[in-house]
Amino acid sequence: MPEMQLLRPGHAAALLAFEQENRTYFAASVPDRGDDYFARFDERHRALLAEQEAGVCYFHVLVGAEGEVLGRVNLTDVADGGADLGYRIAERAAGRGLATWAVRELFDLAACSYGLTVLRAAATLDNAASRAVLTRTGFAVVGETQLSGRPGLTYLRDLTNPTAPPGTPAARSRWSTMAEGTRPPS
Repeated sequence: MPEMQLLRPGHAAALLAFEQENRTYFAASVPDRGDDYFARFDERHRALLAEQEAGVCYFHVLVGAEGEVLGRVNLTDVADGGADLGYRIAERAAGRGLATWAVRELFDLAACSYGLTVLRAAATLDNAASRAVLTRTGFAVVGETQLSGRPGLTYLRDLTNPTAPPGTPAARSRWSTMAEGTRPPS
């Protein structure tokens, strides 16, 4: 498996290559980032690092043996013990369990290093692969949403009791006190 690393300035070139190489692939299942994202990538990368430094987001890259980025797994909108989970896996690395592994790896980081107790996620209805990853990793469907005009589902994962069934009343209560909408995966 690749190594999960917290985003840092040195990842910029490999991350840009990852996003460019997989743009069409990603756009088939998640909202496209748009041309401005690529035109202003360096500025955006610096802004992400500043958000991370402030503790409002944690961005991770999955780095392969050659230093290439094979995926990203991010926690955004960190507040009140919760965060939104988003992930993207390169087309050439998809279908091998990498997303499932990475999401599970992030649970320990989220709970132990970042002090989080609950994760929120969303996926469009036509993104069966992401919905399967969320289900396999213990997320429960808690509602419906629109992601860039596309119908989707919202999910919740309680990190305080990993053996409890997902979507327990306590977890649902925490969900309702947080921002109910989730933004598209990062």
